[in-house]
Amino acid sequence: MDAHGTTRDDGAQRDTRRAGPATDAPAAALRVMTYNLRGLREQVDALVDVVRSARPDVLAVQEPPRGLTGRWRLRRFAARTGLRVAVGGGGARTTALLVAPHRSVRDAAAVRLPWRPGLTRRGSSTARVDGVRVVVVHLGLRADERARHVALVLRRVVGRDDAPVVVAGDLNERPGGPSWVTLGAARGGLHDAAVVASAEHATYPAAAPRVRIDVVLVDHRIPVLGARVPDDPAVGVASDHRPLVVDLQAPTR
Repeated sequence: MDAHGTTRDDGAQRDTRRAGPATDAPAAALRVMTYNLRGLREQVDALVDVVRSARPDVLAVQEPPRGLTGRWRLRRFAARTGLRVAVGGGGARTTALLVAPHRSVRDAAAVRLPWRPGLTRRGSSTARVDGVRVVVVHLGLRADERARHVALVLRRVVGRDDAPVVVAGDLNERPGGPSWVTLGAARGGLHDAAVVASAEHATYPAAAPRVRIDVVLVDHRIPVLGARVPDDPAVGVASDHRPLVVDLQAPTR
């Protein structure tokens, strides 16, 4: 979601019980977490607790802090969670990418997306993390804008190289919608990790989740080891979204 509006989706999912992975990631796993931070405007300590408890290797951020102090606040948040900023600020706009220090990062880039007056300025973040092309998206509230931005992300970002791809973010759309379908068809098929791991739990709104609009889509070449939507007490107050945490089989380097 955005600070500028509310989704029109009205699904009825309410079960947010955990469904693997375990607290500790399996050996040789790459743990990817997608989370809307709501601009770090409130409950920052709770957000830190949620991320630290999940211990991600990769944190795909939507709604990072912006403005004059935005980059500094994002770096401070990353340090508190044991991560580092791979992409943040500038053209990334409504996204950022944080990565654990022990993971390699190459070809990190912020990708500015087209903007129209009256709408939120949006962007995408991407980098190769241990050989996996990670792409962070935060799509808009209007279906026509989502369609335009998905097409551009596929052309400019997902198609940057032949590395296995993971797309993570807030789609502002229910499963089965046009954005899910178009992204899922990319690169020979991107699998919905929550479906693969039988963890199709709602992520929004955090206090009483009804819809699943946050996603990790995974290249068919990368096995999904597990997924969960955390339900720790802090999750219900830290943001207006619940995060999704996914364990992937890391490619052999």
